[in-house]
Amino acid sequence: MNTQAVSAEKSATGFIVFISLVATLGGFLFGYDSGVINGTVDGLQTAFNSKSVGTGFSVASMLLGSAFGAFFAGRLSDKFGRRTMLLVAAILFIISAWGSGAANSSAPFVFYRILGGLAVGAASVMAPAYISEIAPARIRGRLTSIQQVAIIAGLFLAFLSNYLLAKTSGSSLSPLWGGHETWRWMFWMELIPAFIFLIMLFFIPKSPRFQMVQEDEIGAHKTLSRIYGEAGAGRKVAEIKSSLASDHKPKLTDVLEKGRLFRGIVWVGIGLAVLQQLVGINIVFYYGSVLWQSVGFTESDALLINVLSGALSIGAVLITLATIDRVGRKPYLVLGSIGMFVTLAIVAYAFSTGSIVDGRLTLSDQMGLIALIAANAYVVFFNMSWGPVMWVMLGEMFPNQIRGSGLAVAGFAQWMANFAITMTFPIFLATIGLAAAYGIYAVFAFASIFFVIWFVKETKGKELEDMVG
Repeated sequence: MNTQAVSAEKSATGFIVFISLVATLGGFLFGYDSGVINGTVDGLQTAFNSKSVGTGFSVASMLLGSAFGAFFAGRLSDKFGRRTMLLVAAILFIISAWGSGAANSSAPFVFYRILGGLAVGAASVMAPAYISEIAPARIRGRLTSIQQVAIIAGLFLAFLSNYLLAKTSGSSLSPLWGGHETWRWMFWMELIPAFIFLIMLFFIPKSPRFQMVQEDEIGAHKTLSRIYGEAGAGRKVAEIKSSLASDHKPKLTDVLEKGRLFRGIVWVGIGLAVLQQLVGINIVFYYGSVLWQSVGFTESDALLINVLSGALSIGAVLITLATIDRVGRKPYLVLGSIGMFVTLAIVAYAFSTGSIVDGRLTLSDQMGLIALIAANAYVVFFNMSWGPVMWVMLGEMFPNQIRGSGLAVAGFAQWMANFAITMTFPIFLATIGLAAAYGIYAVFAFASIFFVIWFVKETKGKELEDMVG
């Protein structure tokens, strides 16, 4: 390969990485917006005088917005484009971050959290869809996996910000700058990355596949030439045109199939999306500080444990990022399911040995350590498998004709499952206890092993135009 060709390839790779990183800022805000609630639960309970069910809804209200955000963004992106929906999401992130911190009662707080949820839902499906439609097959898995790196980075920085702010003021309830309680500043810190995301979106192109659907062949060729070179862009335009020629413009009913409601590939997408939540991962992310305080850790220690979990999560995702295009998607899903089942079972057993002292579950020092290690091992297994790989699969497994609609349906199902898990955890905590709750999550992790083996097909190395279902 001559020097000019090497330089062109490096330029193309740099361009692809740049636009992928910008798109995944949506994933970063998805993570930050999801994780920031973790350190604010005590503040919400005090400020709004809410009990377990009320607190559960305040935390979970964002997820209702996320379900509808994922659904409508998936559909609307077929009409207005992936980048346009990311721009809408950025604006909603800004409004939600400001309003959540400014709310003085449950009703406006829930309203702003639902707006944030719309943004999170849109970003959760649009970023992987956009990246999968930009990236060449040889590096698509790695680039789409950046979405999970961004999500975990957002969670980690939300946890770290919460910890540092609470440490500065003394607690999440103490006043900080301007006399406002610290938990409010935890939400307002999100404004910084939200504005950066909004600005950077103006520097990335539209998805070339969306441009082809909109019959903008010149625009699609211009974008593809920066990725594949002039000759490669011509071939890619021809491939996309051929794929689209045999079908009509995408519509929601394309995902339906008489006799079983949805097409088979859509059911697989729904299964992946729902099982990713039913293993209980977001209990660690949303309720981590409550969880560890419930077994005897101080608020400061609990927030610090969240920081540790976030750091381990980033490390786990980076392993997958480096190897997924060689190893494939399915092996990671199977490994993750097995690892999550074992570690969740250990956590459930450790919690079952505790005793109730002054209304709180208390573990022995040994069992407390075992629970802490197993819970963090569970986080590692999730974030090297189902965390990134589910989003990679959803971004690339659907045929071009139904990608937007398939993502809409699967994304809606994912966020509704997330809502159900998040809403029920405070109730489980007050009724059946931590051991039984984690036992339920372990059962779903066990079931996910067989779901992957029986129903999930490998997509490694396949062009998007070759996807069928």
